[in-house]
Amino acid sequence: MQTFWASILVFGLLIIFHELGHFIAAKRVGIKVHEFSVGFGPKLLSFPRGETAYNLRLFPLGGFVRMAGMDPSEEVEEEERSYQNKTVGQRAVVIAAGPLMNFLLAALLLMIIFMVHGFPTPTTTIGKLVSGQPADNAGLKPGDKIVAINDKPVERWEDVTALVNAHPGQPITVIVLRNGEEKRFELVTAVNNEGKGMIGIYPRQEMRQLGPLAALYRGMEYTVRLSGLILEFIGRMIIGQAPAEIGGPVRIVQEIHTAVRMGFFYLLQLAAFLSINLGLFNLLPIPALDGSRLIFLALEGLRGRPVDPAKENFVHLVGFGLLLLLIMVITYKDILGLL
Repeated sequence: MQTFWASILVFGLLIIFHELGHFIAAKRVGIKVHEFSVGFGPKLLSFPRGETAYNLRLFPLGGFVRMAGMDPSEEVEEEERSYQNKTVGQRAVVIAAGPLMNFLLAALLLMIIFMVHGFPTPTTTIGKLVSGQPADNAGLKPGDKIVAINDKPVERWEDVTALVNAHPGQPITVIVLRNGEEKRFELVTAVNNEGKGMIGIYPRQEMRQLGPLAALYRGMEYTVRLSGLILEFIGRMIIGQAPAEIGGPVRIVQEIHTAVRMGFFYLLQLAAFLSINLGLFNLLPIPALDGSRLIFLALEGLRGRPVDPAKENFVHLVGFGLLLLLIMVITYKDILGLL
């Protein structure tokens, strides 16, 4: 039951934030929004408010914002509030806002983690030694706390790396605390590929709670970094250097189940990772996704006239059908994997 509610929470967050991006951007540029829906299929709940109906639908595997003028066959009473009557730039903002909100959600979730649970911060205590490197050869051990290098006190890991890097291939004195006793070690640094000094140690990490601004900065930084790693993996997967591992809803629920067992902050980490994936996936140039709509808008900007809306909608409809088919195939494979 915990997994069920956690899955509803995670899927709901991802969908609501994504569609909220489209919704807010549409309202900002003056587009009339008929419907804000979470899920597809028959309506379960509907809350009309103003000119927009807020709906919860049966199948929670997505959502949509229905804007005036997106359907070429629709007769729009207020032409100036039609999607099609907005500039290419305004429409691009509306389309891109959905994926961007997923990146924002990831950064906010990571921010909460770093504020409450803590941010992994390197300390001046040695966590691991590289065998055969100067520190190992000199007799340093995991658990030693470095307090000074060349008689200069160090308080942060950055102080350690700065002093070691500044003495490539030179003798240095490392002073550590071991079991409350101060010990001195003389060693000669090695030289890395960048011409900087190194002694072959990794720091012990500890979780430190960050303030709101620092946590938000780190959350944004990690979101950008994770996005880059995911794109790199996709590129390697395309050229065959990495296995093509694609999971569907069943696989995601499995991962949520594992995260629930490990704890709430692991669930938040997973939600942030999934939100980044959703944002990137929607920016891919696949029909029916936001990335494809942005390409059509770019073509309109280059040609000076739009692609026939009926033809564009047909492309998106075919793409949507193929995506549903792909999800069914992936889900089938995931279920076979479970069995």
